[in-house]
Amino acid sequence: MTRSQTVGGQRLRTWQREAFDLYQRTQPRDFLTVATPGAGKTTFALTIAADLISRGIIDRIVVVTPTDHLKTQWALAAAGIGLPIDPAMAVQGRLASDFVGFAVTYAGLAVDPNAFHIRIASRRTMVILDEVHHAGDAMAWGDAVDEACDPAVRRLLLTGTPFRSDDNPIPFVRYCLAEGGTMVSEADYSYGYGPALRDGVVRPVLFMAYSGEMQWRTRAGDEVAARLGQPLDRDATAQALRTALDPDGTWIREVLTSAHRRLMEVRRDVPDAGGMVIASSQDSARAYGRLLAELTGEDPVVVLSDEAGASARIAEFSAGMSPWMVAVRMVSEGVDVPRLSVGVYATTTATPLYFAQAVGRFVRARRKGETASIFVPSVPRLLALASDLETERDHVIGRPIKDEADLFAAEAEQLAAAQADVGASDDLNGQYAAIGSDASFDRLVYDGAEFGGAGFGYDTMTDGDGELDFLGIPGLLDPDQVADLLRRSRSARAKAPAPEPDAEAQEAAVFARRDDLRRQLHGLVGAWHHRTGQPHGVTHAQLRSATGGPSAPQATAEELQQRIDLLRQWALRASG
Repeated sequence: MTRSQTVGGQRLRTWQREAFDLYQRTQPRDFLTVATPGAGKTTFALTIAADLISRGIIDRIVVVTPTDHLKTQWALAAAGIGLPIDPAMAVQGRLASDFVGFAVTYAGLAVDPNAFHIRIASRRTMVILDEVHHAGDAMAWGDAVDEACDPAVRRLLLTGTPFRSDDNPIPFVRYCLAEGGTMVSEADYSYGYGPALRDGVVRPVLFMAYSGEMQWRTRAGDEVAARLGQPLDRDATAQALRTALDPDGTWIREVLTSAHRRLMEVRRDVPDAGGMVIASSQDSARAYGRLLAELTGEDPVVVLSDEAGASARIAEFSAGMSPWMVAVRMVSEGVDVPRLSVGVYATTTATPLYFAQAVGRFVRARRKGETASIFVPSVPRLLALASDLETERDHVIGRPIKDEADLFAAEAEQLAAAQADVGASDDLNGQYAAIGSDASFDRLVYDGAEFGGAGFGYDTMTDGDGELDFLGIPGLLDPDQVADLLRRSRSARAKAPAPEPDAEAQEAAVFARRDDLRRQLHGLVGAWHHRTGQPHGVTHAQLRSATGGPSAPQATAEELQQRIDLLRQWALRASG
């Protein structure tokens, strides 16, 4: 574990002490600290606040947070070091004499920024802007922060993810000119995931990526089959991912089963280890909760941000022994649940900012050698984000988005959709219906490297040929031990002789051929549509009528081949 030292009764980690010493030497009005989630930004900020109060430099503390739950969390942390902060003061309320400050959300600040400006100006105030990148979420929020916090004598800016895809500047952040005419945010002190991992401050994270066969129906009536993660256009990738996350489908059931098995393995060594499912919507969160109850025999804690008592349920889960919690966005950022060890990323949101904050809920280390496992759909964008976890980013203003492979492209698209008052997935509403899915373990991503898949000599991995090797990794391993175990496992598999063909292998080969024929058929139907204008669904119906058999996802290889041959005959006749 990293060395720690004591400042004013607070025991600080090495990075916190270094940042504190830098602050003491420079005594800046504005100070941006970028530290990976789980590193201890709250302790660092409160140590500075306590020091400034003790030396008579400030009289009051104002903490601005993204959520109501975090207001309470800050107040509890501050009370622990003798700084009473009111987390529930109204906009026009009076601060009781036994408080040295109060906490407010960014949204609350924006209700009446002038009132907060007057309040902050009336006393020598230090403002702590927690997860300050949220001040750029909307121009109204940024303007409110700028106006309300302008008279503060000290402003301490905290974030684990300062990068954004938009060009909204973050108030009080210093930007410098970079090549290409862009402006890049400049932190006063940075402490990234990589250094924190080496120091033992955070856990190593293993990403368990799952693929599988997806089938869905489009608006035109086409029945599409594709493997999750295979090269597809943007719309097809989105539809395949939605099919995988469908609460009624097989994919999510199988992934939740594997995640629970992993959690039970970890709980052998860490009895209070918990898991969390991050859902796309409140409806899917409730559905996943019902599914977990069925699979595990125990009702999970379901946290919905607009329901009364949500913060209390998070706190109860954090302090308890319940194995699972299901939540939407409320628990994606800032919320401290140190016992989380296993996650399921069951959301279609795939922006770098959201992904980093979600992963941040699982990285806080409590003792030497704990690991975290996060189960993710095997789609290129998520795998790229998982591989890129240690990359430290800054907020770049004027950064061009070159193509949809750009890691920031999804966030830019979602921002544009929001500004147009159109939901990010509205273009799919009424066009799509999930038909079926299955799940298979694809690969493990750790420390920027991939283990599994082609690296092990398998296209996919199942319980019988490798998944359990990963799920059985003990919950207590150093980062170097994890990497060494994975490297040795990959090396052993590479040297192992190829297994003799058996019935299961032959069935897999038949399945692969059927999958290839389905792709050929859908490609030919698409080409026929472009040539004749005939809807895809009509063409599929005519082919089924002529050759017999069920729809394409359920058709045999022979039936699919007959339809391919027939469609080629039509094309030849049309050419003649």
